[in-house]
Amino acid sequence: MGKLFEPVSGLLTVPYEPNEKSELKENPPRFTWMPAKPEDDRYLLQISSSSEFEADSTEQVGPLPFNFYTPDHVFEPGTYYWRYALAEEAGAAAQFCWSEVRSFVVPEHLPSTPLPTRETRYADTDVAHPRLWLQPGRVEALRERIRKDAAVCGWDVFYEKSVRPWMEKKLIPEPERYPDNKRVAKLWRKMYMDCQETLYAIRHLSVAGVLLEDADILEQAKRWLLHVVSWDPGGTTSRDYNDEAAFRIAGAVAWGYDWLHGILSEEERAAVRANLLIRTEQVAHHVIDRSRIHRVPYDSHAVRSLSSVLVPACIAMLHEEPKAREWLDYALEYYACLYSPWGGQDGGWAEGPMYWTTGLAYLIDALNLIRQYVDIDLFKRPFFTRTGDFPLYVNSPGTVRASFGDQSSLGEPPSLKTAYNIRQFAGLTGNGLYQWYYEQVKEQDKDADTKFYNYGWWDFRFDDLLYNHDYPAVQPVVPVPESIEPVKWFRDVGWVAFHRRMDDPDEHIQLLVKSSPYGSLSHSHGDQNGFLLHAYGEPLAIDSGYYIAFGSTMHRNWRRQTISKNGLLIDGKGQYAGTDKVLCKEACGLVEEVLSKPGFASVRMNATSAYRETVPYLKRYVREVHWLDDSYAVIVDSVDLDRPGRVSWLMHTLHQMELKGQVFRVVGTKAEMEGRFVYVSSGDMTLSQHDQFTDVDPSEYEGLPSQWHLRAETKETQSHRIVTLLVPMKKGDDKFVSYFIDDQDHGIHLYFTNEKGTTRMIEVPKAY
Repeated sequence: MGKLFEPVSGLLTVPYEPNEKSELKENPPRFTWMPAKPEDDRYLLQISSSSEFEADSTEQVGPLPFNFYTPDHVFEPGTYYWRYALAEEAGAAAQFCWSEVRSFVVPEHLPSTPLPTRETRYADTDVAHPRLWLQPGRVEALRERIRKDAAVCGWDVFYEKSVRPWMEKKLIPEPERYPDNKRVAKLWRKMYMDCQETLYAIRHLSVAGVLLEDADILEQAKRWLLHVVSWDPGGTTSRDYNDEAAFRIAGAVAWGYDWLHGILSEEERAAVRANLLIRTEQVAHHVIDRSRIHRVPYDSHAVRSLSSVLVPACIAMLHEEPKAREWLDYALEYYACLYSPWGGQDGGWAEGPMYWTTGLAYLIDALNLIRQYVDIDLFKRPFFTRTGDFPLYVNSPGTVRASFGDQSSLGEPPSLKTAYNIRQFAGLTGNGLYQWYYEQVKEQDKDADTKFYNYGWWDFRFDDLLYNHDYPAVQPVVPVPESIEPVKWFRDVGWVAFHRRMDDPDEHIQLLVKSSPYGSLSHSHGDQNGFLLHAYGEPLAIDSGYYIAFGSTMHRNWRRQTISKNGLLIDGKGQYAGTDKVLCKEACGLVEEVLSKPGFASVRMNATSAYRETVPYLKRYVREVHWLDDSYAVIVDSVDLDRPGRVSWLMHTLHQMELKGQVFRVVGTKAEMEGRFVYVSSGDMTLSQHDQFTDVDPSEYEGLPSQWHLRAETKETQSHRIVTLLVPMKKGDDKFVSYFIDDQDHGIHLYFTNEKGTTRMIEVPKAY
């Protein structure tokens, strides 16, 4: 019998977990391993309290269709062992070729998050329709409430703004192909919006028609649904031609089939269900057989398609199409075990707050559908109980250009869509800080529907209807020092946020730094060890550039690259941020330490690996950021090379800077900042600035305001120590922080004194 193939887990693949180094955060543990065959792999899994796997202390499950598993019961605290084998090696137990044995410890008092078995999880689900959001009994209950009060749950607003318009609008024609089948941004956006509006029309008319028992609305909903079913499922709205269009049309057909089931003829039901089955299978085939996110989880669109397509479509077809159960099982098991590939127990999201918003928008919808119909509450997992912290701390209300990653809302405050997401977690957890966030952003964002990144994803009236019906009101909690963490470390993604007075935009200071294990993968950028500073209502050290389009020259050559970040170039070269996913993941950073005490907070980050591909002679690059007395920052950069080289210290801002000697000053409309290089081991820096976007097609930013880019360059040497003082202030305050240097020993001791007479010392090793 051949040995079981046990490949080493790579940078982009699932790990072998749990193991002796695992720190479990929920009970039961989640089991993942690398596949033992390229396809048709099925497994037996053994879990035991005995390292010898004695029969009376061993649980065996299987055959399992995939290389991941969530048990249906919690484990008693203690030490356990596990192993797996290919299930096809049928026969006596002794004939199985088992994997390496791994151990793990289950501590006490973990959240209980088991997943019911495949055999039992749908036992109590209703075979009647509708199933998406409301089941028949709950439909009647809401119908009665609407009869008594048209404003209940925001119904009146939903009806006027999200239902009535679709009674009059013309049917949207099937999108046309791109010229020569080559994607054109303008036509892509039109197709995207046409399909989104089609989803709105079918979903809202169907729900309203059923709840009101209105024959005219139902007839219009049916007209829209049958019109869309006439479109070619292998054409322009297929998954392989335009996945964003496919997601929306599959969702539209799912809602229409489910809610209009009672008024469709048998022939019409069969036609709609057949269309939905084809569209769902396209997505399922890509996710499971091609993208294989259970092996390589870092496919943003594939993961999102579980929420946008597989969950609603499979719930709508459950008990009617056998494959629907198979695909729904896959989605539930993925959410219970592998989600989220972009963050961990701290609730972070490596791709940044805008992709947290889009990813979680669909996920929230899907998990609510599962919760209501299947009665499985995946929101109890630790990630979901904490992930509302991510936008709260890294995309705070009122901040602009002060967060990392791709952002279609770049240059604007947090979107209303982000606020609606965090409100959901307020309803789930009772966290009043999340409710405060929602109320602040909603108050500021008065014209949300005019923005593509809002209207193109959500209808807020429909969201209000569902949320107000399903969740209780939560009282807001203002983020004063007693209720908020002054330093927030998202260990899972390597982001650290420092805050002062988040409760008051005119007094708020946010300093955000990043050194992420995800590197520049997916929607992340080459910005390890980078920083951003927003103070007194204005961005001062910004995430520069414009969001033109994904894949534009602005995106590829500027936004993703280190040259656009508040970071370092070494001999003119930044971190790897190209198209090779392996190299992007390897170009990672690490937050080594975070300290916090009254008056002093600091983070130490290591981005050496981020330059390995581009600057192979870099031995070490560590950046320390010290946030002192809630009012100023000291940044210490230590760069050691195998040969002499120059370091360029970069910073970007919206305003032309005043440069003088070793000082640069940003003067904005509400705030200003003085930056000063207080110690540079190689001698004085050479400072310059410009307002160009290097290697970007000028037509992409024609007519847009200039941004200014500081470049401070060292002399050539093998080791560099750069200490930078940043003092933000309200415009016109003209305050400064005094300093002096003591270098009598083998280190450099720098002393800083603020306007209140408080002195802080920072030690910097000398460069030899």
